[in-house]
Amino acid sequence: MSGEAAHGRGRAHEGTVLLSMPTKKPASKKVPAAPKAKPVAAKKELPTPKVGSLSEGDIAPDFSLEGDDGSKHSLADHAGKNVIVYFYPKDDTPGCTIEAQGFRAAKKELAKKNAVVFGVSRDSIASHCKFKGKYDLDFTLLSDPDAKVIGRWGAWGEKNMYGNKSMGIVRTTVVVGPDGRVKRVFPKVKVAGHVDAVLASL
Repeated sequence: MSGEAAHGRGRAHEGTVLLSMPTKKPASKKVPAAPKAKPVAAKKELPTPKVGSLSEGDIAPDFSLEGDDGSKHSLADHAGKNVIVYFYPKDDTPGCTIEAQGFRAAKKELAKKNAVVFGVSRDSIASHCKFKGKYDLDFTLLSDPDAKVIGRWGAWGEKNMYGNKSMGIVRTTVVVGPDGRVKRVFPKVKVAGHVDAVLASL
């Protein structure tokens, strides 16, 4: 090969453009979408109970409520007896505990008066069982979560706690005689001496 030809070939080589192959971009990983937050359930508000009032001599309205023993209890089940129905705000709170212990301590006197006791609040059956077991209560606690009986028996109303007004259970005791009529109503009960006053009314 002549030197001139070789030189021309070299020049051709110098003018060659090298094309680079396109590189594949690594596939991007899909980031999983964040789970949608569950809507916060609105707190169930208690519908305003129908508030009644009972007076001495009224026929006591019957009720059917579940007790801590898992059974339904009604006023009619105890016809012919004195029935003490006491409404209290909440299980295992100081005033409610003292009141319950007072009725427990009066067991013998109540039996002599042919009387049965029911404690009623909005607490659950589980709460009632715990409260009853903790203080060895010997009478039935009834659950009225919607406060229907509480309202009808006149134990629902405005409460004033240190200047803060709210609606709730007003501590109340109703004594029903053997004839099914209201014998005595104790509104806005003060715990001290209350059980003695109930016994005196029988």
